[in-house]
Amino acid sequence: MAGQKKVLGTYGAGSNHWVGDGFPVRNLFPSNGLEAEVNPFLMLDYAGPTLFKPSGKTPGVGQHPHRGFETVTIAYQGAVAHRDSSGNAGVIYPGDVQWMTAASGVVHEEMHEQEFARKGGIFEMVQLWVNLPKADKMSKPGYQAITKEQIPVVKFASGGHARVIAGELNGTRGPAHTFTEINVFDVILKAGERVEIALPEGHQAAIVLRKGDVSLNGGSALTGEARIATLGVSGASVTIEAKQDSTLLVLSGEPINEPVASYGPFVMNTREELVQAMEDYKAGKMGRLQ
Repeated sequence: MAGQKKVLGTYGAGSNHWVGDGFPVRNLFPSNGLEAEVNPFLMLDYAGPTLFKPSGKTPGVGQHPHRGFETVTIAYQGAVAHRDSSGNAGVIYPGDVQWMTAASGVVHEEMHEQEFARKGGIFEMVQLWVNLPKADKMSKPGYQAITKEQIPVVKFASGGHARVIAGELNGTRGPAHTFTEINVFDVILKAGERVEIALPEGHQAAIVLRKGDVSLNGGSALTGEARIATLGVSGASVTIEAKQDSTLLVLSGEPINEPVASYGPFVMNTREELVQAMEDYKAGKMGRLQ
């Protein structure tokens, strides 16, 4: 039988900064230099929890391009209004997930939803960037608006649960379409709870602690807020024990073993492709927001 995935290391936020004027984020990667350990994932920003006071303006980040990867936004508190140059638009409310495939290129904006901005409140979200294989980087952009009602829940015998956003857990599959094998589980554990979560042999994996206190495989600890542990490819599970009520994000994926060239909002395979992406954006080939 396959054993447990080895904990490679534990880390706090590698940087703290604002994205636009609406997203105060703690970045867990790539600021920690974990690219080789979290492939095919490219970036994870944990925004908030932050109190925004009622305002006459609408915070957020204005229109900007992406090419070559996907953005996954998971909402916990607050609401974000999105629209893009492919004609997609909508609001991400607490519990919802937006899975945007930039692929050959889109221009989009992400703003606090107007009513939330007017009333104020706690804002808390995670944005994850997922790489695309070379064969799919120039495919047609896509958009998946996944509501909380569409996300199945796996209940643990000891009281906690996991929302299966992508991939499969205990025979339950998530609604997100992915280009490669990926698992994204939104996990809540009660104090004293101990669960073993199956993760495929050969997947690189990470455990992201939003808040709480847990131990992994009976050893490594994640305590506080915005912490991450990376796991090795060998083994087929991880055991998580909660010392107190804890909220986590469990990620795993089949590595994409191809060159990565990135510059700002573009992630391709070569420098020449990055130059082409910038030229295409400037020429309006990724579309524009009206």
